[in-house]
Amino acid sequence: MDAIRWEGNTLFLLDQTRLPVEEVWLSYTDYRPVIDAIRTMVVRGAPAIGVAAAYAYCLAALEGADLQQARAELAASRPTAVNLFWALERMAGKAGACGGDPAALVAEAVAIHQEDVAMCKAIGLSGAAVVPDRARILTHCNAGALATGGYGTALGVIRAAHQQGKVELVYADETRPLLQGARLTAYELVTDHIPATLIADNMAASLMAKGNIDLVVVGCDRMAANGDFANKIGTYSVAVNAHYHGVPFYVALPCSTIDLSIPDGSGIPIEERDKEEVRTLYGVQTAPAAVEVYNPAFDVTPHSLVTGIITEKGVIYPPFRENLQKLFG
Repeated sequence: MDAIRWEGNTLFLLDQTRLPVEEVWLSYTDYRPVIDAIRTMVVRGAPAIGVAAAYAYCLAALEGADLQQARAELAASRPTAVNLFWALERMAGKAGACGGDPAALVAEAVAIHQEDVAMCKAIGLSGAAVVPDRARILTHCNAGALATGGYGTALGVIRAAHQQGKVELVYADETRPLLQGARLTAYELVTDHIPATLIADNMAASLMAKGNIDLVVVGCDRMAANGDFANKIGTYSVAVNAHYHGVPFYVALPCSTIDLSIPDGSGIPIEERDKEEVRTLYGVQTAPAAVEVYNPAFDVTPHSLVTGIITEKGVIYPPFRENLQKLFG
């Protein structure tokens, strides 16, 4: 399963706002509409945003646009996912080395895409080792093939563990307000024939109290140097509940999502989105139009609630600051 394709100097994105009802691919030959696609979550998930931005940078080169301006415009599309800035920095470095040659830039973007898939598969194998037999796993939001170059981070762990016969059931939080768990994670799990049950966000603690969840695996949009990390809003609540109930809590991510320049989670910028995402549900009004809304897209989970960090280089355990520095510094 994939959500990003590059064919004949054209970028194709699977429109994730229309899943799971319709599978619609949109084509792009201009980098500017890609900015809107990132902002409106046609493409979403930290690694996938980075890959899409790398290809958009290629579109800017192909049309002879000002690459510095294109980079700045793409970087402004979403503030939290560090992969966006990592990919653009890498593409800008390549542009400086190759003189902005479009063919060389396309090759670099393809390499970023392929490396992401390889990292996700390595993350999957690393994480499968911590999954017990007959595991009942909870995940929040979507950190699967749709959110990456392919295969997934948290869902990469689940996919690998399922292939090893370890997964009894996956619980997917619906993930309000945009329902990435209900629309996207459930879609991936059903498509891959992985046993899955969809739950509302407020059901996780009850399942943990009954002993029905063996571990939690989530993705990440940016991790600070001490292991604090930002992920989809609601992740912090899941982590608190897991800690209280003694359920192991893991976060899965590639090295491109680690930002060692930020000492701790307080320095991670948190995107606030349109208030109508909470007042309405896909065009249907669910709250008074005049009510005030607070709509952060992410929250920060402190490293003290994390059992382990699953990366392409293995599983990292506390002390996180020292061990992250050793592997990725």
